[in-house]
Amino acid sequence: MDADNLFKQSIEDKENFWKEQAREIQWFKFPEQILSNGKNDYPQWYCDGKLNMCYLCIDKHIEDGFGNQTAIIYDSPVTDQKITYTFDEAKEEISKFAGGLVSLGLKKGDTAVIYMPMIPQTLFAMLACARIGVIHNVVFGGFAPNELVVRIDDCKPKALITATAGVEIARRIPYLPLVEKAIELAQDKVDNIIVYNRKLVDNQHEMFDGLIDYEELVQKSEPVDCVSVESTHPLYLLYTSGTTGKPKGIARDTGGYATALKFSMKYIYGVEPGETYWAASDFGWAV
Repeated sequence: MDADNLFKQSIEDKENFWKEQAREIQWFKFPEQILSNGKNDYPQWYCDGKLNMCYLCIDKHIEDGFGNQTAIIYDSPVTDQKITYTFDEAKEEISKFAGGLVSLGLKKGDTAVIYMPMIPQTLFAMLACARIGVIHNVVFGGFAPNELVVRIDDCKPKALITATAGVEIARRIPYLPLVEKAIELAQDKVDNIIVYNRKLVDNQHEMFDGLIDYEELVQKSEPVDCVSVESTHPLYLLYTSGTTGKPKGIARDTGGYATALKFSMKYIYGVEPGETYWAASDFGWAV
């Protein structure tokens, strides 16, 4: 179908159009209601469907026989590193980190703030949260403590996942002093602060009490399976910049987001199965 007819169908017969697009992803329970109104009379998609985004990103490809295929390529000119992860390797770390979050008491419906640089562990943290139904908010790494405080106070996370530092060109940006200041200023206590140590330099002087080492948590934890969440269950929160006032949190649901993302990759970005997609945008911008 050409682009003009595709667009026409999406406007004139939107429910059937998006029902067909929903068939392009794997559901634990395919929705019977495609478009309905929620309790506040706000339109919602696939309200009775159930799925899991981490399953769609990782487990589904392994089940389809692509476990040994490259899933992630990390290519960093600033640290002169290039690392690849297969779907099997990614699942092992993600499922064990998710198990670590569960061991810390996190469960479906809780929130977690992810304040990290552009490293694979950021992606693993996002997918680990999705795996167990924890709603994540990625904050642009290096944001000032006040920006972090606004998001902590609003979404009240059960965990803050961070790293020791980010790197911009040749400049190292310590994250832990910023995190420590934000925790001090926040109205509510964050129970679990998980830190991935990048080991760029000796950073022991930046550590403070109560930190949980990311790698130790992964190593000692048992892997967990994906939980089934409702289509309307929030996948992540994204906050506006705050340029015109206090940052406002926007929730992206799971089912509508997954369906639209699958559609976009094919029809907007032109990416076909087996091809490589290069993303240069920071995780914190979610674009």
